[in-house]
Amino acid sequence: MDALDRVVKPKMKTAKRFLEKREPKLNENIKNAMLIKGGNANVTVTQVLKDVCALKKPYGVLYKKKNITRPFEDQTSLEFFSNKSDCSFFMFGSCNKKQPVIGRMYDYQVLDVIELGIENFVSLKYIKNSKCPEGTKPMLIFTGDDFNVTEDYRRLKSLLVDLRPHVYSALHCTEWEDYFRSYKLLLKKSGCRTPQIELKEMGPSLDLVLRRTHLPPRPASDDFYKLSMKMPKPPKPKKKKTISNDTFGTTCGRIHT
Repeated sequence: MDALDRVVKPKMKTAKRFLEKREPKLNENIKNAMLIKGGNANVTVTQVLKDVCALKKPYGVLYKKKNITRPFEDQTSLEFFSNKSDCSFFMFGSCNKKQPVIGRMYDYQVLDVIELGIENFVSLKYIKNSKCPEGTKPMLIFTGDDFNVTEDYRRLKSLLVDLRPHVYSALHCTEWEDYFRSYKLLLKKSGCRTPQIELKEMGPSLDLVLRRTHLPPRPASDDFYKLSMKMPKPPKPKKKKTISNDTFGTTCGRIHT
């Protein structure tokens, strides 16, 4: 066996803790996203990057300097930035045709890349309603048969779920376009215990078109994708004599007097 292929166990506790953090977890941490500005990005694409970074706070890293790279041809610079900023999601904005590129990383290697075309865009700053605070749990709704039928749209759905913007987002897919809308959910008094729910659009608003995708050739892509979805076995709970759980997950205790 070559020396480079050997697995060396860490000797220091700090190195051991670092490797344990990178192992698969039952409850994964929120993925950091890097927003990269390309060499010839126009005003619309730049504003889209800023809005997505605002939705991802504090888990977004915005690179303001222009970076000349081609995600579909050479992913070396993207993997370098991913390792540098510890981000597993990226959005690259370039080209005057308003075509941002989104993708994911696994183990600092490109997992999948999707190019989207922007047909219509309304920025956060043009919608004057109040915004969601940082750390708000998101709620995502996908409507349309393509998200469950077509492989490209299934990957797009998985990408947007991993993005997890801190807003209530709705994505509707038709035969030609995808409509991305973001709302703030308001709970108002209704005169009874159940509050009245209202939605107020907060932006950004995007009409998108799926341009092209880049997935590694099969079966290598399937194996790599399965490896990225691998989850560790949950630890077996210790049995206690006087404590049990019912079918709804409620913990019940038994007291002897």
